[in-house]
Amino acid sequence: MRRYGDPVDGARRHVARPGVYAILARGDQVLLTHQMAPVPEFQLPGGGIDPGEQPLCALYREVFEETGWHIGRARRFDAHRRFTFMPEYDIWAEKICLIYVARPARAVAPPPEAGHSAVWLPMDIAAERVGSPGDRAALRRYGRRIGL
Repeated sequence: MRRYGDPVDGARRHVARPGVYAILARGDQVLLTHQMAPVPEFQLPGGGIDPGEQPLCALYREVFEETGWHIGRARRFDAHRRFTFMPEYDIWAEKICLIYVARPARAVAPPPEAGHSAVWLPMDIAAERVGSPGDRAALRRYGRRIGL
């Protein structure tokens, strides 16, 4: 599995944090979430898989929480891991990131998760602006796959 971000710090214990994230494209546009805290940044919508939760259930839940959108036809596209500090949980984490491609079906509501907003951007601009280097690489691979 590809690794992005900071090198592993052997002096720290890293907690495994599996998560699911979505590439939601319409033509040359992709739906991202903009998160205000702890650091303002664009992200692929998604997040952690709760204990006992199936990855696809987590994906549908997380995308809705962060964008207010329902999605359909999700299929796994990529995976990577990164070692990082997560200030919102005060932990050092090994994030295991499963990336799916899904169809954005419809906007249902504003994002229920505080501090998030749904933003459509052109794929090439989105691939420059997302905060995670692994997500940037996945967006570039997907863009090449669909001819953008």
